Amino acid sequence: MLLWTRRYLYFFFFLSTIPVILYDVLGLKWLYLPWLPIGLIGTSLAFITGFKNNASYERLWEARKIYGGIVNTSRLLATMTNDFITNEFSKIEIKDDDFFKIKKVIIMRHIAWMTSLRYALRTKKPWETTVISKSDKEQMAVIKVKEHEHTLPEELEGYLSTENQEFVLRMTNKQAACLNLQSKNFKELKLAGFIDNFRHIEFNRIIEQLFTLQGQAERIKNFPYPRQFATLNLFFAWIFIILLPFGLMHEFDKVGITLATTKHTNAIYRLIATNFVWMTVPVSIIISWVFILMERVGDVSENPFEGTRNDVPITTISRAIEIDILEIIGENTQQIPKPHPSYGDTEM
Repeated sequence: MLLWTRRYLYFFFFLSTIPVILYDVLGLKWLYLPWLPIGLIGTSLAFITGFKNNASYERLWEARKIYGGIVNTSRLLATMTNDFITNEFSKIEIKDDDFFKIKKVIIMRHIAWMTSLRYALRTKKPWETTVISKSDKEQMAVIKVKEHEHTLPEELEGYLSTENQEFVLRMTNKQAACLNLQSKNFKELKLAGFIDNFRHIEFNRIIEQLFTLQGQAERIKNFPYPRQFATLNLFFAWIFIILLPFGLMHEFDKVGITLATTKHTNAIYRLIATNFVWMTVPVSIIISWVFILMERVGDVSENPFEGTRNDVPITTISRAIEIDILEIIGENTQQIPKPHPSYGDTEM
């Protein structure tokens, strides 16, 4: 946290030192503000910041619930694919190896959908903090975000046929194109007699759930936390931080005068008492840091898909889903990829 916000600490030191120099060293004793209005601003700011952080956390938690839904729906799709596609209703029987190929095409296409969705959610938006903040850009340099290091065509390689991959990459909404291909495939299986009407309806219901989860994730990605609330909160925070030392230094000066008038002969005590106004500097830095830290935490929480340390690790979750669903259909262990680093490591 200190490393992340160190630039603010440097500025707070400068911002709190200048008024004290003018007040104490240059003798401008009139240069202060009464504490009561500044305290009222601080109280109002605390409520506004709390509201923003609660709203930002709701966006983060909703994003995590969406990916929890993708986990469950993906496992259900793999289980249904494994059990529902049979020779029971077909006029022409095919072998188990051919069934496995059909099932694997469905599962690999679903992984292509998750991959396309990941890349759509990692697309940078102008309101996101990693586009604006130098501190967040430094953090991003440490974290390995796969979607920023590799292109979507590279990642889709091997999950779709050449024809299907070209079709998906031509579309504006590539994840929706993957679900469209999935739906057409289920229709073909129904017409071939490998699934009956009931099972076809159940597969379509899974497609509907995936469309719903995709739309929920895209809503969070494409609609930011309202800019009027975010901007006003930032302005109020800086107004409070700038005024803070002007209110504190006169209060600390009064305390120092009170201490100096007491009968105490200790030289260190007298030195502290006569310079107690300089306590404005560390206290202002601490109070300002607390408020700006809460403001920054709210900022990085409101966009849970951009790839910062505190975001939903969608790459790691998607790889875990891929492993699960490939195991469900009985894929060869050697063909199943290794998991990504766990949440909190350097890869998101």
